Amino acid sequence: MDATLHALGQVLLQGLPTFFLIIFLHFYLKAMFFKPLEKVLHARKEATEGARKQAAESLERAASKAEAYEESIRAARSEIYQEQEILRRKWRDEQTAQLSDARKQSEVLMKTTKAEISAQAREARETLASNSQALAAQITETILQRRAS
Repeated sequence: MDATLHALGQVLLQGLPTFFLIIFLHFYLKAMFFKPLEKVLHARKEATEGARKQAAESLERAASKAEAYEESIRAARSEIYQEQEILRRKWRDEQTAQLSDARKQSEVLMKTTKAEISAQAREARETLASNSQALAAQITETILQRRAS
């Protein structure tokens, strides 16, 4: 058993340089490779998160601007509709006033025309009455002259 322990001690003694070399290699790689790699990965992660935050803020600003734009469009449409309604009312009132004036003028025209027609009819009756009396007198005179001759 002593020989086995002695052989084991020899193997351990021969393995010590390899063990120390592996420990040295571990710390060397940790300091020279993994720490810079970890820094780069950390910087990359921060840059990615920063870009994501900026993108989210940009989307929020764009959404708020779009909402403000839509609100201004709604307000402009509402204003246009109100102006159109005011214009329609104005046109309707003007049209009503014009129709009222046209009715009044036509009523006045009809009254004057009726009065003129009545006056002309009266004149025609009077003329007919006077002409019929003159004609009757002429006819009577002509008939009397034929009998007298």
